Amino acid sequence: MWGISTLYWPLLDAAGPVEILAHRMVWALLAVAVILAARGQWGGLVAALRDPRKILILAGAALVISVNWGVFIYTVNSGQTSQAALGYFINPLVSIVFGVIIFSERLRRAQWVAVALGVLAVAVLTYAYGAVPWMSLSVAFSFATYGVLKKLVRLDGLDSLAIETLLMFLPALGYLLYLGHAGTGTFTSVSTTHTLLLIGAGTVTALPLLCFGMAARRIPLSTIGLLQFMVPIMQFLFAWLVFDEELPLSRWLGFGIVWAALVVFAVDMLRNTTPRPARTAVAEPPPDDSPAADLRPAGGGAADGGAERGRIGAATQEAAGGPVPP
Repeated sequence: MWGISTLYWPLLDAAGPVEILAHRMVWALLAVAVILAARGQWGGLVAALRDPRKILILAGAALVISVNWGVFIYTVNSGQTSQAALGYFINPLVSIVFGVIIFSERLRRAQWVAVALGVLAVAVLTYAYGAVPWMSLSVAFSFATYGVLKKLVRLDGLDSLAIETLLMFLPALGYLLYLGHAGTGTFTSVSTTHTLLLIGAGTVTALPLLCFGMAARRIPLSTIGLLQFMVPIMQFLFAWLVFDEELPLSRWLGFGIVWAALVVFAVDMLRNTTPRPARTAVAEPPPDDSPAADLRPAGGGAADGGAERGRIGAATQEAAGGPVPP
């Protein structure tokens, strides 16, 4: 859903990025309310609204995801989808660094190599673009921050998203009313199709955010980062094959370094999460007068990986106050 939404925003090009973002906020609340009503589960939402700490964290989450979507929409609709793709390519690397800093997750050597390659790629692409790719970095850091904040809130994904959209509803509605009063809004002045697409922006963004909120509480940030590789691949292909963006050799080189970083990270992740057969130590039977040896799995493999994930999960649980990720 994240990836396909890249094709949605150019359909709303008649409206500016801020107006599109405001409509996204307003109609996303309606979409979430419909889902809540269908489920008939309002208790968690009411309880969360009475918790100042959760409200504060979710206010921060609502702010950073609004920045993320605003920059993303501007990037796509200004013909720079490749920068959006770069931002989401970098995002998994930012997420794993945040996992180290905030949740005390420990990275293996290959993961540090991936992060270093990511930094090198940004430097190369800064030269290729002729300036710091601020849109890419804004997308990457804002979404990684959103992931951290969602992990800190022990709250159902739907309830969390409902509060986020509720917090942004009045500012967004006020802005749209201002545009309508000034005669510069496009909600009813372009076409019926345009109006319906603006209304649909809420659902287009609410569904992936809902899924992300549910995932952020259940799995480590590093795994989320691994899954998110699909999004920038789709966006890059759209930029190259659909939007026909200019991609000189220098940009291909920068993206190539990013892809190398992600390959290193992905291979390391898969090697350390795939279960391996336990190796049994072969030893002579102990003498009759000696205590039996304490047998433990030999070597690294899944045993060490499981111990490390258990330690990371415990640290995450302590930081987030939530269930240990599987």
